Amino acid sequence: MAIHNQIGAWGEAKAAHFLQAKGYELLDENWTFGKCEVDLICLYKGVMVFVEVKTRSSSAFGRPEEFVDQRKQNLMQTAAEAYLRAVDYKGEIRFDIVAILIKSDETYEIEHIEDAFWSYE
Repeated sequence: MAIHNQIGAWGEAKAAHFLQAKGYELLDENWTFGKCEVDLICLYKGVMVFVEVKTRSSSAFGRPEEFVDQRKQNLMQTAAEAYLRAVDYKGEIRFDIVAILIKSDETYEIEHIEDAFWSYE
């Protein structure tokens, strides 16, 4: 596995643990629909939350959350729509980002951005 894939998998595990500790129920991980993917799907206080996890080992080129561009948002929304159809969910949803920045001393900072972007529908 390439190092960036290892960092990504590590970050997704940290994000899942972080969200669960906040009371989120983890429903699914790495849910795909074609080429579209949602890293984590959770339920929190009756709201289905689709989470993009971005982990970076440096902020030299920007903060992790800055890499969730419009293209990524569109892909995530397409996957979310497919998931909603698959589970026949009709309630409230939102899109969050969990940004993880690994520091040089092997610690990390984690930021949870709720309602990070809106669905185009």
